[in-house]
Amino acid sequence: MSIGSGICAGGYSGVGLLVHRSLAAAQPIFAHPSFDFEHRIVIVTLGPLTIASVYVPNGGKDFEAKLRFLEGLNAWVAESAAAGAMLLVCGDINIAREERDIHPKERKANQMGSRPEERALLNRLMTSGLTDVGRAMDPENENLFTWWAPWRSLRQRNIGWRIDYQLASAPLAATAAGCVSMREFGTSDHAPVVATFAFDPVSPVT
Repeated sequence: MSIGSGICAGGYSGVGLLVHRSLAAAQPIFAHPSFDFEHRIVIVTLGPLTIASVYVPNGGKDFEAKLRFLEGLNAWVAESAAAGAMLLVCGDINIAREERDIHPKERKANQMGSRPEERALLNRLMTSGLTDVGRAMDPENENLFTWWAPWRSLRQRNIGWRIDYQLASAPLAATAAGCVSMREFGTSDHAPVVATFAFDPVSPVT
């Protein structure tokens, strides 16, 4: 069985977390950071591990708000890491880190999700100690996409973007046994991105 939490502000930007009962002796405490005004992040701490489920704004209606959100996320990650937290930040980040994270047929100059300012803010998370687990586990894959526009059979043809991530602190990332984008699973325009770690927050390996 699992213990779940979802936070939604009445729109479509809600996020959720499910925690298996074996990982929490008591009801976990779910929260969101102070900069998160639209309830786009839900956080839970399990022993030494803090997990954040994140939905970054697309930015199409307000690009500056997207950049402010990413600045806040970077500050929270830096503060948490400085306090000694082991982090897993996962979810829809709405940014392709590199050009190869967009299929060549989908690439356009200065389009949302690939602008230099937002890529710089995403990559700053890596300098705060996070590892892009999906790319680390599959570094040569040029077709590691997680989202496809819902037309022209783009999902079936794997003409998409990589905008969903599992970003882990180095000690956690070092235990990763796999991280896959499950394109054939589900009906959403996003694929589940499933990472497996050989790490037990109840009895962590040191």
